[in-house]
Amino acid sequence: MKNCVFCKIVNGTELASVVYSDDKVMAFMDICPVNLGHVLVIPKVHAKYMSELDEEIGAHLFKITMRIAEAVRKSGVKCEGINLFVADGEAAFQDVFHFHLHIIPRFKGDGFELKFGPNNLLRPSRKKLDKIANDIRKSLKK
Repeated sequence: MKNCVFCKIVNGTELASVVYSDDKVMAFMDICPVNLGHVLVIPKVHAKYMSELDEEIGAHLFKITMRIAEAVRKSGVKCEGINLFVADGEAAFQDVFHFHLHIIPRFKGDGFELKFGPNNLLRPSRKKLDKIANDIRKSLKK
């Protein structure tokens, strides 16, 4: 995609501080990090949403994410924990529409939050949960 900033990074026409690159995925430092050491992992092929991503590439992307998350812990950046975060769709806070996974180093008092809304304290009935689980099962890719 010619206007996609992540595609431009993959093509070398946009600068990035690259952590990892192979034939399928690339990882680089987030330019607006939650905390220093915040890394983005992307597929080299453009996929706007996770559902557009080839499963083999997705599996490889997660494998590399696991390796980089461990490296972040060992790197010396302040890191007492790790959040992995995917924003898949505008309502989920996606702002760059090229699938990417965030590796966010965390530490107590860093100020980053994901807040629950008022409805998160309401527990749906088992019947409702079973119906939704059944609907999702029916929609699974085979």
